[in-house]
Amino acid sequence: MKKSFSVLLASTFLATSAWADESSPPDAALKVTVSPSKRALRENIEGYIGDLGPRDVQALERYRGTAERLARQAAQALGYYQTNIISEVTPTDPPLLTLYVHRGEPVLLDDVVIKVEGEAALQESFKIPQSDELASGAQLNHGTYESAKSAIQSQASRYGYFQGKFVEHTLLIDPDLGIADIALIYDSGPRYRFGDITFDTTTPLDDALLRRMVPFEPYSEYDAEHIAELYNALQSSGYFRSVRIDAEPGASADQTVPLYVDLDMRLPRSLNFGVGMSTDVGPRLRAAWTKHWANRYGHSYGYEAELSAPRQNVGLFYDMPGKKPLTDKLRYAAGYQYAEIADTDSLSRLLTVGPEWHYRLPNKWQRVLSLKWQHESYRLGDDTGTSTLLLPGVSYSILETDNKLDPSEGYRLAFEVRGAKSGVLSDADIIHSSVTAKGLKTFKEEHRVLARLQVGANISKGYSNVPPSLRFFAGGDQSVRGYDYQALSPRNNRDERIGGRYMLAGSLEYQYEFKEKWRAAAFIDKGGAFNGLNLPALKTGVGVGLRWVSPIGPLRVDLANGLDEDGGFRVHFSMGPEL
Repeated sequence: MKKSFSVLLASTFLATSAWADESSPPDAALKVTVSPSKRALRENIEGYIGDLGPRDVQALERYRGTAERLARQAAQALGYYQTNIISEVTPTDPPLLTLYVHRGEPVLLDDVVIKVEGEAALQESFKIPQSDELASGAQLNHGTYESAKSAIQSQASRYGYFQGKFVEHTLLIDPDLGIADIALIYDSGPRYRFGDITFDTTTPLDDALLRRMVPFEPYSEYDAEHIAELYNALQSSGYFRSVRIDAEPGASADQTVPLYVDLDMRLPRSLNFGVGMSTDVGPRLRAAWTKHWANRYGHSYGYEAELSAPRQNVGLFYDMPGKKPLTDKLRYAAGYQYAEIADTDSLSRLLTVGPEWHYRLPNKWQRVLSLKWQHESYRLGDDTGTSTLLLPGVSYSILETDNKLDPSEGYRLAFEVRGAKSGVLSDADIIHSSVTAKGLKTFKEEHRVLARLQVGANISKGYSNVPPSLRFFAGGDQSVRGYDYQALSPRNNRDERIGGRYMLAGSLEYQYEFKEKWRAAAFIDKGGAFNGLNLPALKTGVGVGLRWVSPIGPLRVDLANGLDEDGGFRVHFSMGPEL
């Protein structure tokens, strides 16, 4: 049978408004009944017509024709071209307009051609819209047709096909036969490339430093996502208060897009204070002063200090950006720490100085090479001494998460190895290593499982030469709950805790979100510090807790019971991200 087609033309709707006075009638009501029942069609009709506003019965009678026309157009938008609509006005209070809609059979798609020509046809990441709703035999939906057009146009805009156009975009409908044909053929034309990048000439930073922050190769193929990446890179560098990037496809005749980057420098110095709290160390005060750029090469320096009852430290640093300034740097650091360990059973005064090379690997692992000289005077129980070590070291860490502040899933892994050789600016042979692994998984939105494993080991000749800063202690908020901070440790003959050669601690926690941002928790922790590899009995703690996701991160309160010696009921309070 020969098809006869008609083209559906879009209509423009004008909203009507009414001015109310003291005698204005109440808002009229609308009721839509669809048979056979179809919720999507009913809701679309209600949305097209909208609120009826204040109308009396006579006004509603006059509006019946308009309402029927709008309902018919709403039905056609979903593919119903054989609708039969009857309206009725009931003089209730308020007046009621009822539409009885017999939807009939929908129009189905027959021939569907969606094609991209030109350079975009060779680009794997340029996706041609495909779905069951666009397949032959599917019900016509004007919204799906328009979405397919928009998807092609938005991809063309993102990937730089600025000369692209539809050579054919038709939707032909035969209401009598109940079929429709779609033809969307897009000629992309050539793909543009990035042109010259011009940075604000008033910035005090060197142009070479700024160009090392560009996350794509010069004159690479255009992708709007790269502009967003450049914006994020510059904004997160710590140098700028605001960043504006202008891209002008029409500013060049050679199919390139030059970028103009306007940079507003942040204040050169900042002073920050912070307050924290945990049952491990009690109240904690922090202060940091930073000079964000010291010269045109982006060097920075500053100091950091932390004060709590068992530990006080101050550190100085000088940073030099690397080849990739956002992730790589050379840091010269020095610090001093005074620490009371295991409730004053041991004491440490530690001075450290040396460089660190920070580098992010292509696989997202962060590597830090360090060469630290440290001098420590200490007391281990009733023994006192000093230690001098030159410790070259390497650490690797990675954090994969969907949200750094309050993740729903992800993991963190960290490995560290440091060593010293007697006679090489050191008075002992030591290899110090540690491994930390954390994982979080959410099931069905409100059920969460959090796991943690910590392992540490020292290899040395004569363990008495290992200073407290390199020994291992367990117990506390971040280790084995139900036991005091650093309470799990080997003891000397005076029953004083002096730290272990090895450490092993693990935790398994279940959380249930019973209300938005509120979670209940149940957990079991197990671990300890020890001197022999025969793995003595590890201590166990169990308990329940409450979590509140505050704007600064989760706050945790736990009631834990240590089931073994040195244990008991204890309340633990801590804050910060789960990973």
